[in-house]
Amino acid sequence: MPAPSRPSRPFPRRTGGPSRRPSSSGPVRSAASDLEQALDAAAAVPAPEVVPTFGQLGLPAPLVTVLERRGMTAPFAIQVRALPDALAGRDVLGRGQTGSGKTLAFGLPLLTRLAGGQRVRSTPRALVLVPTRELAQQVHDELAPLAQPLDLKVTTVYGGASMGRQIDQLRRGVDLVVATPGRLQDLVDQRECDLSQIEITVLDEADHMADLGFLPAVQALLDLTPGTGQRLLFSATLDRGVDRLVRGYLKDPAMHAVAASTSPVEHMDHKVFAVSHSAKVDIAAEIATRPARTLFFVRTKHGADRLALQLQKTGVPAAAIHGNLTQSARKRALDDFTTGHARVLVATDVAARGIHVDDVDLVVHYDPPADHKDYLHRSGRTARAGSTGTVVSLVASDQVRDHQRMRERAGVDANAVSVVPGHPAVREVAESGEPVVLLPRTPSVSARRGGGGRPRRSGPPHGSGPRSTGGPRRSGPEARASR
Repeated sequence: MPAPSRPSRPFPRRTGGPSRRPSSSGPVRSAASDLEQALDAAAAVPAPEVVPTFGQLGLPAPLVTVLERRGMTAPFAIQVRALPDALAGRDVLGRGQTGSGKTLAFGLPLLTRLAGGQRVRSTPRALVLVPTRELAQQVHDELAPLAQPLDLKVTTVYGGASMGRQIDQLRRGVDLVVATPGRLQDLVDQRECDLSQIEITVLDEADHMADLGFLPAVQALLDLTPGTGQRLLFSATLDRGVDRLVRGYLKDPAMHAVAASTSPVEHMDHKVFAVSHSAKVDIAAEIATRPARTLFFVRTKHGADRLALQLQKTGVPAAAIHGNLTQSARKRALDDFTTGHARVLVATDVAARGIHVDDVDLVVHYDPPADHKDYLHRSGRTARAGSTGTVVSLVASDQVRDHQRMRERAGVDANAVSVVPGHPAVREVAESGEPVVLLPRTPSVSARRGGGGRPRRSGPPHGSGPRSTGGPRRSGPEARASR
């Protein structure tokens, strides 16, 4: 479809916000708890005895055919609940954990409602905002094949990738943009992306965007979209300002939930190993020799590189992922972990927000998380989509009591066991899991030339986080987001 000429009218600028924007006046209520209770009630509604097909839920035949070809014939619970309201054009507030099928819960109705429209240069008709570039790419990869039979074009916009290429795609005309807030704001400011014709906006993992300090940028972008458009918001929790986002930008939303607001800890086996500082690396290396995929969490970027290198020296195929790597290096590390080139991935909290690999059956907290919510977020990388998993915490003797209090807040019951290398409890973990066959790795062109995988010398790429109002450089939340 040829792209029409670019509109001559100036792109809209923020002028104080739409009528939906929350007011700062009036008494402060516990809005988050009210909404959580409503979602809890929605989750308690019994599932239908006979699960409807995608066609019975109202999806067009071309989409149903593509889904069947990809082996998806029975919709997940969150899809059964959310699809009818989303297809009808209602705003939707959804709660579902990673792996619950929420991407298709918003993606399928979004694509269905866009079908038949006309693309306009630099003016997308739908927007999906996500917290990380990894998640942006994964949402794109899941929706793009479904968009093809409907003659819809999907593109991604995030920092760390070529802005020139993103501008070129926007100018050619796209129907749906999957974006992180910072880079999208950059393109809006450069008048390369006009949000005035957005018909449907999706906020995915809104709680993670709040964790990263992105909500002001999200609000600024929402203010540029029509207040009459449909909005769908999915979040595991509604605190840290997400509730204000819901009340300010969603109109009488239909509420759908399939899980509690915390991770499904009942599907996880939680173990706590009390270790000495001197034995910590050796115990981690012993666990990492297991035949299945293992995800280690550390607090810092340098700590991720250091632990990955220490594991590699013991013969463990390990990769690290954090904000100081180039986008291509981050993608390569995640691809290696997903496809079997590396069984072990060492990640920082923020970098792991976009990790969605279904068959990770062990998460190791090498460094303790900041709080119980981070513990649940990390642990939620396993036990996805109803499967089971194991979570191991390596805790120094002087951290045992604090870690116990944190587990209690997370609703996790586990006793600390003092271990050394070779301890039976450590060996049990090291021998667990279904084997992953390591695939031979073919060096990329950049790798053969000695480039592409080296860390950046400074912080995250321009455009990957919220835009600062004080100048072209970013600080604060974005600096935290690079971890």
